[in-house]
Amino acid sequence: MKWSSLKMQLLGIAKVVMAIFPIGVSVVVSSAQAGSLTKADHRRLDHLLRHDCGSCHGMTMKGGLGPALSPEALHERDDDSLVEMILSGNPEYAMPAWRGLLELDEARWIVRHLKNGLPKIGQQP
Repeated sequence: MKWSSLKMQLLGIAKVVMAIFPIGVSVVVSSAQAGSLTKADHRRLDHLLRHDCGSCHGMTMKGGLGPALSPEALHERDDDSLVEMILSGNPEYAMPAWRGLLELDEARWIVRHLKNGLPKIGQQP
């Protein structure tokens, strides 16, 4: 079986699973208020990145079912378009919409965090 065929089958499975079991709903409960992200918010968002985003984009953000989210992969991408992708999702690629689960400031923090590279586990985000 070719990789592209396998990848398409996995995407189909991911779409079904996401429809039945939305990822991250129990993990993300926003406490952000207009730019007032706390250190606890940073830790929560770092956890979200590593576990929820990492489940498709790879635990080290080097790609998996979804594309790589490394600083090298994102350096030419516009921050606002990345924030919009996080908030609105992309059903074509089984990317869930996080609007309603994440605030705008949280999505911006995620984009900055990804573009700067994830710190090693145990280091402060």
